[in-house]
Formats: sequence, C-alpha cells, structure tokens
Amino acid sequence: MTRLPLEGIRVVELAVVWSGPYVCRLLGDWGAEVIKVESRQHFQFHTRGYMPKMPEFLVQQTVGYSTYKKLGYNPDTAHNTFTLFNGQASNKLSFTVDMRTPKGMDIFRRLIEVSDVLVENNSPRIKEKLGISWDVLKQWNPKLVMLSMPGFGGTGPYKDYRAFGVHMDNFVGHGHMSCYLDEEFDTESVVYHADEAGGIMGALAVMMALYQRLSTGKGQYIDLAQTEASACHLGQAIMDYTMNKRNTEKTGNRDYHGAVQGCYRCKDVRGKFAGGIEFTDSRINITITNDEEWQGFCRAMGNPTWTKDERFSTSLSRYQNHDELDRLIEEWTINYDNYCIMDRLQKEGVPAGPVMDEKDAYSDPHLRVRGFFNELTHPVCGTHLYPGIAWKMSKTPNHLKLPPPCLGEHNEYVYKQVIGVTDEEYAELVKEGHIGTDYIESIGFSL
Repeated sequence: MTRLPLEGIRVVELAVVWSGPYVCRLLGDWGAEVIKVESRQHFQFHTRGYMPKMPEFLVQQTVGYSTYKKLGYNPDTAHNTFTLFNGQASNKLSFTVDMRTPKGMDIFRRLIEVSDVLVENNSPRIKEKLGISWDVLKQWNPKLVMLSMPGFGGTGPYKDYRAFGVHMDNFVGHGHMSCYLDEEFDTESVVYHADEAGGIMGALAVMMALYQRLSTGKGQYIDLAQTEASACHLGQAIMDYTMNKRNTEKTGNRDYHGAVQGCYRCKDVRGKFAGGIEFTDSRINITITNDEEWQGFCRAMGNPTWTKDERFSTSLSRYQNHDELDRLIEEWTINYDNYCIMDRLQKEGVPAGPVMDEKDAYSDPHLRVRGFFNELTHPVCGTHLYPGIAWKMSKTPNHLKLPPPCLGEHNEYVYKQVIGVTDEEYAELVKEGHIGTDYIESIGFSL
C-alpha cells in the first residue's frame, strides 16, 4: 500500500470552529496523525455546536453548515452530530483532558513532547492564561512546529480582539467589495472566506516549517493572522488604492476587470431548503471577457437581433451598457434550465456554470466520476458521503479513512499508547474527570 506523505507526523489540534480545524483536516488527509485535544469541563461555542445538550426545538431551526443531525435526535450525543465540526474532522482522533489543572497540563506536556506540530487558533490571551506560550513549549520539545492563527495575529493593538470569519472578511474590505450594487451593506450575507484562507495558508506554513526542520533539526513558531492571510487574496484591489487612491466599490456579481459578468435567473425549479422553506429559483453564472466569447454567446442564443445593437459591438460598449445587457440576457436565460444553458455556452467556449446547492453537488455527474465524495460511517450519524480529498496526486492514491471522532473516542489509545500512562493512572484520570465521552453535568446550557 502506498505510504502517504505525512505518515509519521503527529499533529496536536488545540483549535476551534473552522480555520484551525481545517489546517488539521488537510494535514490529516495526507497521513498525519491528528489528535484533537478537547475538554469535558469547557464547551467551545461553535466548535461541537452551540451548547451542550442542544434543545431539540433549536436543533430543528438550525440550517446549513451549522446544523445537527436531526433524524433520531438525542441531546446527550448532539455534540457529536454538529455539521461544522464533522465537515472538518475526518481523519482525526479525539481525547479529553482538563488543562486547567496541574495534572491536566502535565498530560498535555507529555503529548507535546512526542508530537511534531501544534495548531491553535485561539486569541493570544488563551495561551497566556494556560501558560503554553511558545517560550514554554519549545523547552518541552525543541523540534515542535507551533502554528498560532488568531484573527489579528500575536502582536499589535488588535491582538486580543476576538473574531469570526465574517468579522475578518469585512475587516480586510471584502464585504465592501462584494455587496450587491443596489443594496446597502447591512443586507449582505455573512461570508467566512477568512476561515478557509487561513486554513489553507496555515497548512502550507506548517509544511514549510517541517521541511526546514529537516535541515536544521529545530522547530519554529508561526504567527499567522487570519486577516492578513485573507487580505493577500485581495491584492489587486489593495494595489489599486495604493497606486491610484481609488477604493474598489460594490461589485455584486460583476467583474471589476471589465468583463460582462452576472448571475441570471433560469427556468424555475421547485424545491425546499433545509427547514422546509420553499424556493422556486434556478440561476446561471456567465462571464464574457472578449469579442470571441461574445460571438459564441450570441450563437448559443441563436443570434437574436438585439445582439447587433451598436451598444454591444465592443467589449467596452458592452461593459458601459451592462445594466441593459443584463436585462436582455435574463430574458433568454429565464426560458431554460441552468444546466442546459451551461452546456450550450461551454460548447461555444463561454465560461458558464450553474448556481448549485448541496443536493446538486452530491448528484453532479462530474464530481461522482472523479470520486470526490467519500463514504464514511459515523457511530452516531450513520453512513453518509463526506467532502473528500482536496487534490489528487498521481503516485499517491488517497481517500478519507476515519469518520469524525466522537468526544473522547480515542482516549485509551492516546493516553496509553501515545503518552504511556499506566492502567492505574488511567483509572485515576477517569475518576478525576479528565477522561470521558460526554460533558460534565455542571456545564448545562442556557437560552
């Protein structure tokens, strides 16, 4: 069997919500042993859910990435069924320890001593409060690579500010740019691009540090501010201001490089969102960058007479008359299914693609043929298709192997085989509350 690139690398995940867990998901997918450190005494909001023993009436109201498994709902196991957690937790192990106690911190130290990487995305004050700064950890393990990825980095006046992806996305200006042209900023949907950008950048940074360790024999500390990691993706707009003192204004679905671009309504398809809300909407994204693509677009439509209008004769004139062109394009798209339009336009060399929902993605023939979705069986959620490996390597066949872990599912393995505690120590840690597969009763929940 082909050996995966990161086999033999052990990663300790002390991460929450999305960005940090995504780093570890990428590393775990390619062979690293990822051990997620969790606590029975502390429930981290938005990581395994909103609260311990989430009330069923709230479970039924949640939708999308932050919902729970609803069929056969059980409040005692709800924390194992949160989709945001499970979507990023395949190929990981979970063990529990109370790091707020001296014995718990000793357990954590023993784990760090036999690991290669620590990933955390808490605010810097958390490390300081627990006493696990880089100065401490490098004494425990000089070969350790530590990635810290708070929203605003580990230094500067904002270092202790807490933030989710939506705050960071707007902090770097993306929210200002992506708002619809005819709407106010307070109507914009939340965007969590900073989490995804931070996760990808974080995995790359860890790999570079591990590579350098091969020649130096020493680990290092990585200070990754998620805002800076996502601001890199907006370089052209930032440079426009730097060179021209011009802010990139609202763009909505349009392209600010000068192409004709939009999201257009197609023939309605009835359906329901999660939660039972009905919709009758189907849309297609189309981009026309030059005269050749414009001619292909006209052929796909059957060359209607309005395409000969002088207002649409050049790329510049089409862009200057974008509003009217949008209206005319939608008069055509509204009569056809979005997949049908995609096929027509792609055959003519015009970039186009349907707006897909999750159901569309699961049933898409292209993703199916490529084997993107992998089937995993979770002890609580059952058997489902999970988003698979993010890329393919010609000499390294790969697929998801482990389902997302339940809380404390791998306690015995981590404590006895990785850290090396005795049976007597293990029994004592169970009594003291470090080890378990549920949250302590005193946590409770509040509405």
